[in-house]
Amino acid sequence: MTRKAFSFVRTFAPGPERELCVDRHYLLCASAGSLRLEAAGRAWLLPPARAALIEAKRPIRVSIPAPVTTASVLFDTAFAPAPPAPLTVFDLSPLARALVAECGAWGESEDPLPAYGEALFAALAAVTWRLAEQPSPVVVPAGRSPELRQALRLTEQRLGEEVRFEDVAAEVGLTPRSLARRFEAETGMTWQAVLRRMRVLRAIEQLAAGDTPVTTIAYAAGYVSLSAFNAAFRDLTGRTPTEYRASFRP
Repeated sequence: MTRKAFSFVRTFAPGPERELCVDRHYLLCASAGSLRLEAAGRAWLLPPARAALIEAKRPIRVSIPAPVTTASVLFDTAFAPAPPAPLTVFDLSPLARALVAECGAWGESEDPLPAYGEALFAALAAVTWRLAEQPSPVVVPAGRSPELRQALRLTEQRLGEEVRFEDVAAEVGLTPRSLARRFEAETGMTWQAVLRRMRVLRAIEQLAAGDTPVTTIAYAAGYVSLSAFNAAFRDLTGRTPTEYRASFRP
């Protein structure tokens, strides 16, 4: 019988979107680089300071925009209760990160966990299940209709330049008014609100990737002033870009 819980670390090259579905509750962390997750019409970015808790047998879509190293922990459904939601993305606390690292000593095996290992995995489940009750607000809609999904792709592709709603609407074959209604109906958000979140997510991805200056990241995400970038970033994450980057570091 496979262990009640086990951990593993893997490195992946950039790749297209694919489906992920496992028969255990899945704690997924990016220890270097970042992942993009999509489920239930919403999309998340997963840099090293965050984790995703995925319910057993719940399919999600995963894409890898750049090389990434993941630290994963799988819990048997009899060992840990169902997570608070089918998929939750949240910020990892220092305690949670330390427990993930400590649990890395026990991989998949037919040998049972020693008492110490079982206690560590139980503590990790308790801590991360509690953190999952406060999900990260930095999430963007994925869209349902082909037109809205294309509009979202076009918007994301142009974050580093001036992007006009009228141009996006024309390229997807809708009037601006019709596309605005699609955004409201399918996402409950305006295009401007989605654009703002996309820009912050792009910044998070760059902050996690290395030591690029914050000013450079702000301009690459489409901001024309550092003060506007800092205000938008703090409004969505509760921290400045510098504080957020520091949370990625050991």
